Amino acid sequence: MTKALKTQSKFLSLILRHNPGSIGLALDDNGWALISDILEKSDVGLRRDMIIELVETSDKQRFALSEDGQRIRANQGHSIDVDLKLTAQIPQRALYHGTAEKNVAAILSKGLLRQKRHHVHLSQDEQTALKVGVRHGKPVIFAINTALMNEDGYIFYRSENDVWLTETVPPQYLTRLP
Repeated sequence: MTKALKTQSKFLSLILRHNPGSIGLALDDNGWALISDILEKSDVGLRRDMIIELVETSDKQRFALSEDGQRIRANQGHSIDVDLKLTAQIPQRALYHGTAEKNVAAILSKGLLRQKRHHVHLSQDEQTALKVGVRHGKPVIFAINTALMNEDGYIFYRSENDVWLTETVPPQYLTRLP
């Protein structure tokens, strides 16, 4: 991804996940915004072709286009109130969470908390979790015993870009990987 597209991706993350009001944008209840509104209200050199390219080529698949191609939304990671219409799903036996070494003590004490987001984000594989952890410092990967969590009544969702989501992961379901 080019530097310009990375900048635009960060901008879209800001307005679609955290602060649409920063440009006077309104999202619908499900987090969708008209692309034409974004282009009209933003002053960062964003173009429709750039938005389409971001959606189609981003390795993280943070955004989705509506079927008619007129609207865009973030797939997950919101700190604002939206209803992504996710349905509960049973995950594979283990999922993974990447973080930084500096967070390990708190995680082992309190578990994984959603913080300002709607959900805790979990990866399907160790490689993806490692990529997430590297972004935050010296990486550490936790395996989550999702089979036991599911038996204990915890609910999981999977976003459109295959990120697994849950409200919290208490420490007893976590194993730090070497």
